[in-house]
Amino acid sequence: MLEFTGERLIPGQVDPDLWNEHYCRYLFASRLAARKRVLDVACGAGYGADCLAQAASSVTAIDLSPEAVASARATYPAPAIRFLAADARCLPFPDASFDLITAFEVIEHLEDPQSLLAEARRLLAPGGQLVVSTPNRLYYAETRKLSGPNPYHVRELDFQEFRAALDSVFPSVTLFLQNHADSLVIRPALAPLTQGELRMEPADAEPDSSHFFLAACALTPQTGTPTFLYLPATANALREREHHIEKLETEVAQKSQWLDQLKTEHSELVDLYREQSAQMKAVQAWGIEMDEKLKAAAAQIQEELERHQANVREIAGGYQSKVAELEAENVRTAEIAKTNIDRLETQLAEARAELVRCVDILHQTEKTVQERTVWAQDLQKRVEELESAINSIQGSRWLRFGRKIGVGPDLSRY
Repeated sequence: MLEFTGERLIPGQVDPDLWNEHYCRYLFASRLAARKRVLDVACGAGYGADCLAQAASSVTAIDLSPEAVASARATYPAPAIRFLAADARCLPFPDASFDLITAFEVIEHLEDPQSLLAEARRLLAPGGQLVVSTPNRLYYAETRKLSGPNPYHVRELDFQEFRAALDSVFPSVTLFLQNHADSLVIRPALAPLTQGELRMEPADAEPDSSHFFLAACALTPQTGTPTFLYLPATANALREREHHIEKLETEVAQKSQWLDQLKTEHSELVDLYREQSAQMKAVQAWGIEMDEKLKAAAAQIQEELERHQANVREIAGGYQSKVAELEAENVRTAEIAKTNIDRLETQLAEARAELVRCVDILHQTEKTVQERTVWAQDLQKRVEELESAINSIQGSRWLRFGRKIGVGPDLSRY
C-alpha cells in the first residue's frame, strides 16, 4: 500500500480540496480522450488512468516508481489500462503512438522540462494533443511559506516561464488557469445532481495569482477554449468553511491553553533565572575573592621561585667549578696514562726485539744440534764398524794362536 509523502497523491490519504484539485484535471482531459489512444505520464497511484479509461480506447500509464506501478496495476485492473515503469524523458514507444498525452504535475520534478516536452511531441500522432499542468511558482511559494518548499520539486515555473517552455516545442498552445472558486449552487432537492446551467460573472484572468497552470499543446491549430467547472460532492464551501472555522477555534483554544502553560513555564523560568542570577553574583564574588588569593599566592610562589632559582644558580656554579677541576684532573691523568703507554710500548718493542734475537739463537742452536747429531751418528757408525772389525779379528784363529804363544796385539782392551 502506497503512503502519501508529498511526492504523489494517494486517494483516501489527503484532504478533499487536494484530491479535487488533482482529479479535476483528469476530468478536464477526459473530454478529449474519447476513443483515443492515451498516454498518462507519471500516473502515480493510477486513479487518473482509470478516469481517462472511461472514455479512451486504450490507456498506457507510466511512472518512474516500480512500487507505484505495481500498486496501480493491482488497484485498477481494467483491460483497457496498461501500467509500465518508465522514465518520462525517454519513453519506450515508437513515434506517433498516441492521440492524447497527459502530464499533470510532472515538469516541476524535472531539471530539464524540455526533455519531457520533446518526448511528448515525438509520441503524438497527427492531430494529437498534450495536456500538461504545473503549479504557479509565485502562488505555490506563498501557500507553503510555513511548511517550506516542496522537497520533490526541482524547478517550479511562473506563468511566463511555463508559456515560454511550451511555445519552444509546440506551434499551438492553449493556456488555462485552475483555481478554487466560490459559487452558489441551486440544485434539485430530491434528485441527483447530473447537469446544470452555468452562469459566470465576467472577470479578467490573473495568471500571477492563479494556483495552477494548464495547457493543451498540439502540432496543428486547435479550436475552442471552453471553461470547465467541476462541482464535487464535497462542494458545499460554506459548510466546509464552518467546519474549518470550528477546527480553527479548537486549535486556537488548544493554543491558548498552550500559551497559558507557556506563560506559567515562563514565570517559573523567570524565577529560576533570578535565583540563578543571585547564585551567579555570589559565585562571581567568590571568584573575585579567589582571584585575589590566587594573585597573592602567585606572588609568593614567584618569590620562592626566584630564591630557588638563585640557589640553583649557586649550586650550578659549584658544579661547574667541580667539573672544571675534574676535567683538569682528567687531562693530567690522560697525560700520565699516555706517558705510561709510551713507556710500555717501548719496553714491549725491546722485549719483541729480544724475543726475535732469542728465536734466532734458538734456530742457530737447533742447526748446531742437528749437525752434531749427524756427526754423532757417523761416529757411532764408525765405532760399530771398528767393533765389528775387532770382533772379527778376535775370532781369527791366527790371533788366538798368537795369544797362546804370546805374540800379536792384545785387543781385549778395546
